Amino acid sequence: MTLPVPFWKQKTLREMTGEEWESLCDGCGRCCLNKLEYEDTGEIVWTDIRCKLLDGDSCRCTNYPDRKKYVPDCIRLTVEEVETLTWLPPTCGYRLVKEGRDLYWWHPLLSGDAETVHAAGISVRGRTVDEEDVHWDDYEDHEVEWPGEVPKGAREKQKA
Repeated sequence: MTLPVPFWKQKTLREMTGEEWESLCDGCGRCCLNKLEYEDTGEIVWTDIRCKLLDGDSCRCTNYPDRKKYVPDCIRLTVEEVETLTWLPPTCGYRLVKEGRDLYWWHPLLSGDAETVHAAGISVRGRTVDEEDVHWDDYEDHEVEWPGEVPKGAREKQKA
């Protein structure tokens, strides 16, 4: 018996339905971390400061449908954005599919469980501070590298 080929292996990002597109998000919350761009170098660095709408426990937006109303500079991930953004995390489902790579074992589309992204150490759960609690002058004190990395245990296939 041959298993069906998952949609993300048979479709391009442009060919996906809205439901398929949204399901590529693993719920890690990394893209909702504030980033700093240094004017002199153009370098973009991560902080552990989360958007005020990101719930630090669930790692989901508390007002996804109306987020632009409350966070005007929120970037809505579209195919065009995914094709041009340089800061998407290396674990991001959109980035992986764009690069022709497979999703990791902990992605909810493979595991069938939204909690595996947290168990694998991918999500921002328990590692962030709310942007409303940090003064802009202190953002540089919150620079971190982990959002741009893949934890060792997350790379390995889950043991059966």
